[in-house]
Amino acid sequence: MMLIGEALIGEEPELAHVDLMIGDKEGPVGQAFATGMTQLSAGHTPLLSVIRPNLPTKPSTLIVPKVTVKNMDQAAQIFGPAQAAVSKAVADAVEEGIIAADKAEDLVIVVSVFIHPQAVDYNRIYRYNYGATKLALKRALKSFPDIDTVLEEKDKAAHAIMGFKVSRLWDAPYLQVALDNPNLAAITNVVKQLPNSDHLILEAGTPLIKRYGVDVISKLREIRPDAFIVADLKTLDTGNLEARMVSDATADAIVVSALAPIATLNKVIAEAHKTGIYAVMDTLNQPDPMSVLEQLDVLPDVVELHRAIDIEDTAHAWGSIGDIKKIAEDRSTKILVAVAGGVRVNTVPDALKAGADILVVGRAITNSKNIKQAAEQIIEVMDKPEIDQFRVMTDF
Repeated sequence: MMLIGEALIGEEPELAHVDLMIGDKEGPVGQAFATGMTQLSAGHTPLLSVIRPNLPTKPSTLIVPKVTVKNMDQAAQIFGPAQAAVSKAVADAVEEGIIAADKAEDLVIVVSVFIHPQAVDYNRIYRYNYGATKLALKRALKSFPDIDTVLEEKDKAAHAIMGFKVSRLWDAPYLQVALDNPNLAAITNVVKQLPNSDHLILEAGTPLIKRYGVDVISKLREIRPDAFIVADLKTLDTGNLEARMVSDATADAIVVSALAPIATLNKVIAEAHKTGIYAVMDTLNQPDPMSVLEQLDVLPDVVELHRAIDIEDTAHAWGSIGDIKKIAEDRSTKILVAVAGGVRVNTVPDALKAGADILVVGRAITNSKNIKQAAEQIIEVMDKPEIDQFRVMTDF
Protein backbone atom coordinates (compact mmCIF):
# COMPACT_ATOMS: atom_id res chain seq x y z
CA MET A 1 0.00 0.00 0.00
CA MET A 2 1.16 3.51 -0.83
CA LEU A 3 -1.26 6.38 -0.23
CA ILE A 4 -0.55 10.08 -0.83
CA GLY A 5 -1.90 13.06 1.12
CA GLU A 6 -1.47 16.83 0.94
CA ALA A 7 -2.76 19.81 2.91
CA LEU A 8 -2.08 23.52 3.33
CA ILE A 9 -3.25 25.36 6.45
CA GLY A 10 -2.60 28.73 8.06
CA GLU A 11 -1.33 32.17 7.17
CA GLU A 12 2.08 33.42 6.13
CA PRO A 13 4.79 33.34 7.21
CA GLU A 14 3.97 30.39 9.48
CA LEU A 15 1.61 28.60 7.09
CA ALA A 16 2.07 24.83 6.88
CA HIS A 17 2.20 22.82 3.69
CA VAL A 18 2.45 19.08 4.24
CA ASP A 19 2.98 16.33 1.66
CA LEU A 20 3.02 12.78 2.98
CA MET A 21 3.12 9.10 2.06
CA ILE A 22 1.71 6.32 4.22
CA GLY A 23 2.13 2.64 3.50
CA ASP A 24 3.41 -0.78 4.57
CA LYS A 25 6.91 -1.22 5.95
CA GLU A 26 7.53 -3.89 3.32
CA GLY A 27 6.38 -1.68 0.45
CA PRO A 28 7.72 1.41 -1.38
CA VAL A 29 6.95 3.75 1.54
CA GLY A 30 8.95 1.51 3.86
CA GLN A 31 11.81 1.62 1.39
CA ALA A 32 11.59 5.42 1.19
CA PHE A 33 11.55 5.60 5.00
CA ALA A 34 14.73 3.51 5.29
CA THR A 35 16.44 5.39 2.46
CA GLY A 36 15.58 8.73 4.04
CA MET A 37 17.15 7.74 7.34
CA THR A 38 20.36 6.51 5.77
CA GLN A 39 20.99 8.84 2.82
CA LEU A 40 21.24 12.36 4.23
CA SER A 41 21.59 15.64 2.35
CA ALA A 42 22.85 18.97 3.65
CA GLY A 43 20.06 21.21 4.92
CA HIS A 44 17.37 18.56 4.43
CA THR A 45 18.29 16.04 7.12
CA PRO A 46 15.28 13.81 7.89
CA LEU A 47 14.36 13.27 11.53
CA LEU A 48 12.27 10.71 13.32
CA SER A 49 9.03 12.16 14.61
CA VAL A 50 8.82 12.14 18.43
CA ILE A 51 6.09 13.44 20.74
CA ARG A 52 8.86 14.24 23.20
CA PRO A 53 12.43 12.93 23.51
CA ASN A 54 12.40 9.14 23.96
CA LEU A 55 8.74 8.84 22.82
CA PRO A 56 8.45 8.37 19.04
CA THR A 57 4.97 8.42 17.56
CA LYS A 58 3.32 5.39 15.98
CA PRO A 59 3.09 4.57 13.14
CA SER A 60 6.76 5.46 12.84
CA THR A 61 7.04 8.76 10.99
CA LEU A 62 9.94 10.41 9.19
CA ILE A 63 9.95 14.19 8.78
CA VAL A 64 11.76 15.66 5.75
CA PRO A 65 12.30 19.46 5.67
CA LYS A 66 11.31 20.95 2.29
CA VAL A 67 13.16 24.23 2.81
CA THR A 68 16.93 24.14 3.25
CA VAL A 69 17.78 24.53 6.95
CA LYS A 70 20.55 27.14 7.09
CA ASN A 71 20.95 28.01 10.77
CA MET A 72 20.15 26.80 14.27
CA ASP A 73 17.02 28.94 14.53
CA GLN A 74 15.52 27.13 11.55
CA ALA A 75 16.73 23.78 12.89
CA ALA A 76 14.99 24.52 16.19
CA GLN A 77 11.71 25.14 14.37
CA ILE A 78 11.92 21.74 12.70
CA PHE A 79 13.12 19.87 15.79
CA GLY A 80 10.69 21.77 18.01
CA PRO A 81 7.14 22.82 17.04
CA ALA A 82 7.08 21.11 13.66
CA GLN A 83 8.29 17.76 15.01
CA ALA A 84 5.89 17.95 17.95
CA ALA A 85 2.98 18.86 15.68
CA VAL A 86 3.53 16.03 13.21
CA SER A 87 4.04 13.35 15.87
CA LYS A 88 1.01 14.47 17.89
CA ALA A 89 -1.17 14.59 14.77
CA VAL A 90 -0.16 11.03 13.86
CA ALA A 91 -0.85 9.74 17.39
CA ASP A 92 -4.19 11.55 17.52
CA ALA A 93 -5.10 10.10 14.12
CA VAL A 94 -4.70 6.63 15.62
CA GLU A 95 -6.70 7.55 18.70
CA GLU A 96 -9.48 8.99 16.55
CA GLY A 97 -9.62 5.96 14.26
CA ILE A 98 -8.29 7.72 11.18
CA ILE A 99 -5.46 5.17 11.23
CA ALA A 100 -6.41 1.70 12.48
CA ALA A 101 -4.66 1.00 15.83
CA ASP A 102 -3.92 -2.60 14.84
CA LYS A 103 -1.93 -1.29 11.85
CA ALA A 104 0.30 1.04 13.88
CA GLU A 105 3.26 -1.37 13.76
CA ASP A 106 2.75 -2.34 10.12
CA LEU A 107 2.66 1.15 8.60
CA VAL A 108 5.23 3.92 8.21
CA ILE A 109 4.74 7.55 7.22
CA VAL A 110 7.03 10.00 5.42
CA VAL A 111 6.06 13.65 5.90
CA SER A 112 7.54 16.57 3.96
CA VAL A 113 7.22 19.77 6.02
CA PHE A 114 7.46 23.34 4.78
CA ILE A 115 8.56 26.09 7.15
CA HIS A 116 9.01 29.56 5.68
CA PRO A 117 12.43 31.12 6.44
CA GLN A 118 10.61 34.14 7.92
CA ALA A 119 8.46 32.08 10.32
CA VAL A 120 8.95 33.02 13.98
CA ASP A 121 5.82 32.11 15.96
CA TYR A 122 6.25 28.63 17.49
CA ASN A 123 2.59 28.48 18.49
CA ARG A 124 1.42 29.02 14.93
CA ILE A 125 4.04 26.67 13.49
CA TYR A 126 2.79 23.94 15.83
CA ARG A 127 -0.92 24.49 15.26
CA TYR A 128 -0.73 24.85 11.49
CA ASN A 129 1.52 21.80 11.03
CA TYR A 130 -0.64 19.73 13.37
CA GLY A 131 -3.76 20.57 11.37
CA ALA A 132 -2.08 20.09 8.01
CA THR A 133 -0.60 16.69 8.98
CA LYS A 134 -3.90 15.34 10.27
CA LEU A 135 -5.81 16.63 7.25
CA ALA A 136 -3.23 15.14 4.87
CA LEU A 137 -3.56 11.79 6.64
CA LYS A 138 -7.35 11.85 6.32
CA ARG A 139 -7.08 12.70 2.65
CA ALA A 140 -4.48 9.99 2.01
CA LEU A 141 -6.52 7.26 3.68
CA LYS A 142 -9.64 8.32 1.76
CA SER A 143 -7.70 8.60 -1.54
CA PHE A 144 -8.78 12.22 -1.78
CA PRO A 145 -9.37 13.69 -4.26
CA ASP A 146 -11.13 11.24 -6.54
CA ILE A 147 -10.67 11.81 -10.25
CA ASP A 148 -14.17 13.29 -10.66
CA THR A 149 -13.30 16.01 -8.13
CA VAL A 150 -10.02 16.74 -9.91
CA LEU A 151 -11.74 17.14 -13.28
CA GLU A 152 -14.53 19.24 -11.75
CA GLU A 153 -12.18 21.63 -9.95
CA LYS A 154 -9.05 21.85 -12.12
CA ASP A 155 -10.07 24.97 -14.06
CA LYS A 156 -11.97 26.79 -11.34
CA ALA A 157 -9.41 28.43 -9.09
CA ALA A 158 -6.03 30.13 -9.00
CA HIS A 159 -3.00 28.55 -7.37
CA ALA A 160 -2.47 30.31 -4.04
CA ILE A 161 1.23 31.02 -4.56
CA MET A 162 1.08 31.79 -8.29
CA GLY A 163 -1.59 34.40 -7.57
CA PHE A 164 -3.48 34.31 -10.86
CA LYS A 165 -5.69 31.88 -12.73
CA VAL A 166 -4.88 30.37 -16.10
CA SER A 167 -8.29 30.39 -17.74
CA ARG A 168 -9.63 27.50 -19.78
CA LEU A 169 -12.80 27.24 -21.85
CA TRP A 170 -14.89 24.62 -20.08
CA ASP A 171 -18.06 26.44 -19.04
CA ALA A 172 -19.62 27.82 -22.24
CA PRO A 173 -21.07 30.12 -23.40
CA TYR A 174 -18.49 32.89 -23.48
CA LEU A 175 -18.40 36.47 -24.75
CA GLN A 176 -15.27 37.15 -26.80
CA VAL A 177 -14.52 40.86 -27.21
CA ALA A 178 -12.68 41.49 -30.49
CA LEU A 179 -10.10 44.24 -30.00
CA ASP A 180 -9.48 45.20 -33.62
CA ASN A 181 -8.70 48.91 -33.34
CA PRO A 182 -4.97 49.33 -34.18
CA ASN A 183 -4.62 52.00 -31.51
CA LEU A 184 -3.10 50.66 -28.32
CA ALA A 185 -4.24 53.57 -26.15
CA ALA A 186 -7.85 53.11 -27.30
CA ILE A 187 -7.71 49.35 -26.77
CA THR A 188 -6.19 49.76 -23.31
CA ASN A 189 -9.06 52.07 -22.42
CA VAL A 190 -11.59 49.48 -23.62
CA VAL A 191 -10.04 46.61 -21.68
CA LYS A 192 -9.97 48.61 -18.46
CA GLN A 193 -13.72 49.26 -18.79
CA LEU A 194 -14.76 45.66 -19.50
CA PRO A 195 -16.48 43.88 -16.60
CA ASN A 196 -14.72 41.15 -14.65
CA SER A 197 -16.38 37.91 -15.68
CA ASP A 198 -15.43 34.25 -15.83
CA HIS A 199 -17.20 34.18 -19.20
CA LEU A 200 -15.35 36.97 -20.98
CA ILE A 201 -12.53 36.38 -23.49
CA LEU A 202 -10.19 38.98 -24.97
CA GLU A 203 -9.23 38.79 -28.63
CA ALA A 204 -6.13 40.57 -29.85
CA GLY A 205 -7.56 41.30 -33.29
CA THR A 206 -5.72 41.01 -36.58
CA PRO A 207 -5.30 44.78 -37.19
CA LEU A 208 -4.02 45.25 -33.64
CA ILE A 209 -1.45 42.47 -33.98
CA LYS A 210 -0.42 43.63 -37.46
CA ARG A 211 0.51 47.01 -36.01
CA TYR A 212 2.11 46.00 -32.71
CA GLY A 213 3.02 42.34 -33.18
CA VAL A 214 2.30 39.55 -30.71
CA ASP A 215 3.98 41.58 -27.96
CA VAL A 216 0.69 43.45 -27.63
CA ILE A 217 -0.55 40.39 -25.75
CA SER A 218 1.80 41.31 -22.90
CA LYS A 219 0.17 44.74 -22.74
CA LEU A 220 -3.25 43.14 -22.40
CA ARG A 221 -1.88 40.71 -19.83
CA GLU A 222 -0.68 43.60 -17.66
CA ILE A 223 -4.26 44.83 -17.38
CA ARG A 224 -5.98 41.44 -17.13
CA PRO A 225 -3.53 38.79 -15.82
CA ASP A 226 -6.27 36.14 -15.56
CA ALA A 227 -7.82 36.75 -18.98
CA PHE A 228 -8.14 34.13 -21.69
CA ILE A 229 -6.48 35.91 -24.64
CA VAL A 230 -6.91 34.86 -28.26
CA ALA A 231 -4.27 35.94 -30.78
CA ASP A 232 -6.08 36.39 -34.10
CA LEU A 233 -3.20 35.89 -36.52
CA LYS A 234 -5.33 34.13 -39.17
CA THR A 235 -2.23 32.09 -39.95
CA LEU A 236 -1.81 30.97 -43.57
CA ASP A 237 1.72 29.54 -43.52
CA THR A 238 4.56 28.56 -41.14
CA GLY A 239 1.96 27.16 -38.76
CA ASN A 240 4.22 25.69 -36.10
CA LEU A 241 6.38 28.84 -35.98
CA GLU A 242 3.42 31.19 -35.49
CA ALA A 243 1.81 28.93 -32.90
CA ARG A 244 5.08 28.95 -30.95
CA MET A 245 5.29 32.74 -31.19
CA VAL A 246 1.79 33.08 -29.78
CA SER A 247 2.50 30.66 -26.97
CA ASP A 248 5.75 32.44 -26.07
CA ALA A 249 3.80 35.71 -25.90
CA THR A 250 1.51 34.11 -23.23
CA ALA A 251 -1.62 34.00 -25.37
CA ASP A 252 -4.09 31.21 -24.67
CA ALA A 253 -5.16 30.54 -28.27
CA ILE A 254 -4.02 31.09 -31.84
CA VAL A 255 -6.33 31.63 -34.80
CA VAL A 256 -5.49 29.89 -38.07
CA SER A 257 -7.36 30.53 -41.30
CA ALA A 258 -9.42 27.70 -42.76
CA LEU A 259 -8.02 28.85 -46.13
CA ALA A 260 -4.53 27.69 -45.10
CA PRO A 261 -3.12 24.47 -46.55
CA ILE A 262 -4.10 21.36 -44.62
CA ALA A 263 -0.43 20.87 -43.70
CA THR A 264 -0.34 24.33 -42.12
CA LEU A 265 -3.56 23.70 -40.20
CA ASN A 266 -2.17 20.42 -38.89
CA LYS A 267 1.07 22.10 -37.81
CA VAL A 268 -0.75 24.91 -35.99
CA ILE A 269 -2.98 22.49 -34.11
CA ALA A 270 -0.10 20.15 -33.22
CA GLU A 271 2.15 22.97 -31.99
CA ALA A 272 -0.68 24.64 -30.08
CA HIS A 273 -1.45 21.42 -28.25
CA LYS A 274 2.25 20.82 -27.63
CA THR A 275 2.54 24.18 -25.87
CA GLY A 276 -0.79 23.89 -24.03
CA ILE A 277 -2.80 26.52 -25.91
CA TYR A 278 -5.98 26.33 -27.99
CA ALA A 279 -6.14 26.18 -31.79
CA VAL A 280 -8.98 28.16 -33.39
CA MET A 281 -9.89 27.64 -37.06
CA ASP A 282 -11.46 30.77 -38.60
CA THR A 283 -13.78 29.98 -41.54
CA LEU A 284 -13.72 33.50 -43.02
CA ASN A 285 -14.17 33.16 -46.83
CA GLN A 286 -13.94 29.35 -46.66
CA PRO A 287 -17.03 28.05 -48.53
CA ASP A 288 -16.74 24.47 -47.24
CA PRO A 289 -15.29 24.32 -43.69
CA MET A 290 -16.74 20.84 -43.16
CA SER A 291 -14.48 19.35 -45.84
CA VAL A 292 -11.49 21.05 -44.22
CA LEU A 293 -12.30 19.56 -40.81
CA GLU A 294 -12.66 16.09 -42.32
CA GLN A 295 -9.11 16.26 -43.73
CA LEU A 296 -7.37 17.28 -40.49
CA ASP A 297 -5.24 14.87 -38.45
CA VAL A 298 -6.57 16.40 -35.22
CA LEU A 299 -9.53 18.75 -34.91
CA PRO A 300 -9.05 22.32 -33.67
CA ASP A 301 -10.38 23.23 -30.24
CA VAL A 302 -12.62 25.96 -31.66
CA VAL A 303 -14.20 26.54 -35.05
CA GLU A 304 -15.12 30.17 -35.64
CA LEU A 305 -17.96 30.70 -38.11
CA HIS A 306 -16.95 34.13 -39.29
CA ARG A 307 -18.99 36.47 -41.44
CA ALA A 308 -16.78 39.28 -42.72
CA ILE A 309 -17.44 42.93 -41.85
CA ASP A 310 -17.70 43.76 -45.55
CA ILE A 311 -20.59 41.30 -46.08
CA GLU A 312 -22.59 41.77 -42.89
CA ASP A 313 -25.78 42.11 -44.92
CA THR A 314 -25.63 38.38 -45.75
CA ALA A 315 -27.13 35.57 -43.64
CA HIS A 316 -25.36 34.00 -40.70
CA ALA A 317 -23.94 30.47 -41.21
CA TRP A 318 -25.14 29.20 -37.84
CA GLY A 319 -27.01 26.26 -39.32
CA SER A 320 -23.79 24.25 -39.64
CA ILE A 321 -23.00 24.31 -35.89
CA GLY A 322 -24.64 20.94 -35.31
CA ASP A 323 -22.73 19.34 -38.20
CA ILE A 324 -19.41 20.64 -36.86
CA LYS A 325 -20.09 19.22 -33.42
CA LYS A 326 -21.15 15.91 -34.99
CA ILE A 327 -17.71 15.59 -36.61
CA ALA A 328 -16.10 16.03 -33.19
CA GLU A 329 -18.50 13.53 -31.64
CA ASP A 330 -17.64 10.97 -34.31
CA ARG A 331 -13.96 11.38 -33.37
CA SER A 332 -14.75 11.01 -29.64
CA THR A 333 -13.64 14.54 -28.89
CA LYS A 334 -15.19 17.94 -28.23
CA ILE A 335 -15.19 21.15 -30.18
CA LEU A 336 -16.43 24.64 -29.37
CA VAL A 337 -18.09 26.76 -32.03
CA ALA A 338 -17.67 30.52 -32.10
CA VAL A 339 -19.81 32.88 -34.17
CA ALA A 340 -18.48 36.21 -35.40
CA GLY A 341 -19.71 39.02 -37.60
CA GLY A 342 -22.68 41.20 -36.75
CA VAL A 343 -23.44 39.59 -33.37
CA ARG A 344 -25.62 41.97 -31.34
CA VAL A 345 -27.62 41.74 -28.12
CA ASN A 346 -30.78 40.98 -30.07
CA THR A 347 -29.15 38.12 -32.03
CA VAL A 348 -27.50 36.45 -29.03
CA PRO A 349 -30.53 34.24 -28.17
CA ASP A 350 -30.65 32.91 -31.75
CA ALA A 351 -26.92 32.16 -31.72
CA LEU A 352 -27.16 30.32 -28.41
CA LYS A 353 -30.20 28.38 -29.60
CA ALA A 354 -28.24 27.31 -32.67
CA GLY A 355 -25.54 25.88 -30.39
CA ALA A 356 -22.91 28.63 -30.35
CA ASP A 357 -20.42 28.38 -27.50
CA ILE A 358 -18.55 31.66 -28.05
CA LEU A 359 -20.08 34.96 -29.15
CA VAL A 360 -17.48 37.17 -30.83
CA VAL A 361 -18.45 40.83 -30.57
CA GLY A 362 -16.34 43.78 -31.66
CA ARG A 363 -17.61 47.26 -32.46
CA ALA A 364 -20.94 46.76 -30.68
CA ILE A 365 -18.89 46.81 -27.46
CA THR A 366 -15.62 48.58 -28.25
CA ASN A 367 -17.33 51.54 -29.98
CA SER A 368 -20.12 51.77 -27.44
CA LYS A 369 -20.55 54.92 -25.37
CA ASN A 370 -20.82 52.67 -22.31
CA ILE A 371 -18.44 49.77 -22.88
CA LYS A 372 -19.05 48.04 -19.57
CA GLN A 373 -22.81 48.18 -19.93
CA ALA A 374 -22.70 46.90 -23.53
CA ALA A 375 -20.67 43.85 -22.46
CA GLU A 376 -22.81 43.24 -19.39
CA GLN A 377 -25.97 43.23 -21.49
CA ILE A 378 -24.67 40.34 -23.57
CA ILE A 379 -23.36 38.48 -20.52
CA GLU A 380 -26.78 38.87 -18.91
CA VAL A 381 -28.49 37.34 -21.96
CA MET A 382 -26.00 34.45 -21.81
CA ASP A 383 -27.39 33.80 -18.29
CA LYS A 384 -24.28 32.08 -16.95
CA PRO A 385 -23.40 32.52 -13.24
CA GLU A 386 -19.86 33.17 -12.09
CA ILE A 387 -17.97 29.98 -11.27
CA ASP A 388 -17.36 30.62 -7.56
CA GLN A 389 -20.41 32.78 -6.92
CA PHE A 390 -21.93 30.55 -4.24
CA ARG A 391 -18.76 29.32 -2.55
CA VAL A 392 -17.57 30.27 0.90
CA MET A 393 -14.26 28.36 0.81
CA THR A 394 -12.67 26.43 -2.04
CA ASP A 395 -9.89 24.54 -0.25
CA PHE A 396 -12.05 21.59 0.88
